Amino acid sequence: MSLLAGVPAAIEAALPAEIPSPSVGVWHLGPLPIRGYALCILAGIVVAVWLTQKRLEVRGHRKGIAIDISAWAVPFGIVGGRLYHLITTPQPYFGQNGDPWKAFAIYEGGLGIWGAVALGAVGAWIGCRKNGVAFRDFVDAAAPGLAIAQAMGRFGNWFNNEIYGAPTDLPWKLRIYEWDTSLGRAVVDAQGNPVVKGYFQPTFLYEALWCLLLAAFLIWLGRRRPLKAGQVFAAYVMGYPVGRIVIENMRSDSANLILGQRVNTWVSILVFLLGVYLWRRFGRMEQPVAPSAPADADGAELGRGDAEDPPVQTAPDGPNDTAPSEPKVDRPAQP
Repeated sequence: MSLLAGVPAAIEAALPAEIPSPSVGVWHLGPLPIRGYALCILAGIVVAVWLTQKRLEVRGHRKGIAIDISAWAVPFGIVGGRLYHLITTPQPYFGQNGDPWKAFAIYEGGLGIWGAVALGAVGAWIGCRKNGVAFRDFVDAAAPGLAIAQAMGRFGNWFNNEIYGAPTDLPWKLRIYEWDTSLGRAVVDAQGNPVVKGYFQPTFLYEALWCLLLAAFLIWLGRRRPLKAGQVFAAYVMGYPVGRIVIENMRSDSANLILGQRVNTWVSILVFLLGVYLWRRFGRMEQPVAPSAPADADGAELGRGDAEDPPVQTAPDGPNDTAPSEPKVDRPAQP
């Protein structure tokens, strides 16, 4: 027992004393501002599109199809995410002393995942229709990458010193600075040192880890279970709200409430129920038609040879294929 008594202290000593936050979220290359939040969002999109493409290729789709569909899904998703944020948090933009022009300042944060997924799905549906891809095939392929993109996007909140929980003294507590949103950096004191606001639960990190676990589970589920098309995406729709409900109630930032609960908590419950419906609905639907073999530059299907030069058919070999057989000649029957 004496040996085990020191285990908690050893674990605490191995963990960092705190998680620091960046004191600067914007860097300037001449007149061009480079924002940490935007870089995280863009990096997440790139990884999601790349993984979706790989998963679509396994299903028999051509190279580049994920980019063609994402050209519709991504803009729709960004607009949807921003609209959801503006609808659920209108005070900073349209309330008293609000600035309506700030509604376009996406780089300062404020993309609601529910709006992004909802309107992004509309864009994906349009892209699938234009490219001849079954929508359920695409969303199944995209689901793990979408979860990874969410995890990466949460680090944009880290750059902006936002999305944190209650004050704490845990070994992994998050240091948060007093933040100047207009400058994209921490407020500094008379000596030029960033002013520390306090130490809080790193809820952005909890959600990022949950999204990564969800992505791994979705990949495992698709490989190990015989599912109908669309059910991997339905599992994502069910799985993400489970963690979001817990993490949402840990956050300390201001939010609009309905019956004492944050709006996002209620939306998470509704989205979970939607995922249950989609799981059952997709499970009763017929499988979409499998994609045909991708075409090469000459228009011929890969793996089928040249359509204009079909293979020569030859007769089966005789018992002795080393010498040509003599031609048949009709002879009268011998008595």
